[in-house]
Amino acid sequence: MQIKGKIVAITGAGRGLGRAMALEFATRGADIAALDLNTEDLAETVKLCTAAGITARSYRCNVAVESQVSETFSAIARDFARLDVLVNNAGIVKDALLVKVRDGQVAGRMSLEQWQAVIDVNLTGVFLCGREAAAHMIAAGHGGVIINISSISRHGNIGQGNYAAAKAGVAALAEVWSKELARYGIRSAAIAPGFCATDILSSMTPETLAKVTAPVPLKRLGEPAEIAHTAAYIVENDFFTGRCIEVDGGLRL
Repeated sequence: MQIKGKIVAITGAGRGLGRAMALEFATRGADIAALDLNTEDLAETVKLCTAAGITARSYRCNVAVESQVSETFSAIARDFARLDVLVNNAGIVKDALLVKVRDGQVAGRMSLEQWQAVIDVNLTGVFLCGREAAAHMIAAGHGGVIINISSISRHGNIGQGNYAAAKAGVAALAEVWSKELARYGIRSAAIAPGFCATDILSSMTPETLAKVTAPVPLKRLGEPAEIAHTAAYIVENDFFTGRCIEVDGGLRL
C-alpha cells in the first residue's frame, strides 16, 4: 500500500511511540487521525503532523469504552470519508508480582484492579478498535492494514503478568485477523518493541539505564522512530500479514 494520501488512525498518539508513528506517516504524506485521552498531548501531535503539510485531527477516546470507540471511528469515517490504516498503540502498565512474599509469608498480591485495568486498555481496547476499523474498511471496500503494538514482554517479564498476557494476546489477535480479514483485502500484523527511549525509560538514572541496556546486544534503547519505521514497512509491504516483527536490539527475556 502506498502511504501517501492514505488515512491513518493511531491510538495512544499523544506521545511516545504513538506520536513517533503519527509523525512517520505524516512525513510520508498520510493524513492522521490521532486518538488519546490527553487533549494537550493530542494538540501537540496534531500541530507537529500538520507542519508536514497534511491534515491531522484529534479524537479524545478511551479505547476501553465500547461506546466511545464506536463513536470515534464513526467520526473518523465522517471526517476523512475513509480509513486505510489503524495502529493499535494505546497501552498502560500496572506492574505487580502475582504474589509478593516477605520472610516466607505472602505480603501482597496483584489486585484484580491491576489485572483488569491493563487487560481492558491493552487487550480489550485493541479488540474494540480493531473491530470498528475493520467494519469501516470493509464497508468502504478499499481494504486496509491493522497493526497491533505488542511488546517484548509478551514472552514473559517478571512483575508484568497482566501486561505480558495482554501483549501476547494482541499478537495473537493480529494473526487471527489476518486470516479472517484477508478476503476483504485487509492485512493484519503486530510489532513487538523492546525497551525504547520513551518518557518513562528516558527519565531513568544513568545507573538504572545501564542495567536495562546491559542485556541488549546493541547496548542501547530503541528509538521510537525505529518502531515507527517498522510500522511504515508493514503498511508498504503488501505481502506482509499475520506475523509479529520483534524490534528489540536482539534482547530475549
